[in-house]
Amino acid sequence: MLTLTENASTAVKSLATQIPTETGGLRIAEASDPQNGYALSLAPAPADGDTVVETDGARVFVDPAASVALDDRILDARVEEDGSVGFALAQAV
Repeated sequence: MLTLTENASTAVKSLATQIPTETGGLRIAEASDPQNGYALSLAPAPADGDTVVETDGARVFVDPAASVALDDRILDARVEEDGSVGFALAQAV
């Protein structure tokens, strides 16, 4: 299952404050073009079939197609000086 670093948990919780619901989180889905990786969006709740990953109050919804590919991955995040957030995936050891 996808795991989150402390930085990713903090970033997801911060982003989720933009959603006017307590059930919201970051949703990861396959991009329309597989060469482009994954599509990230804020969602008020998981979609049917999504895997829900919750770490320290951060909620990430992973669509069924992406769930298989991300099963052994770690999601990390970095906040830039301008406040933008960058996410990266690493292989779990």
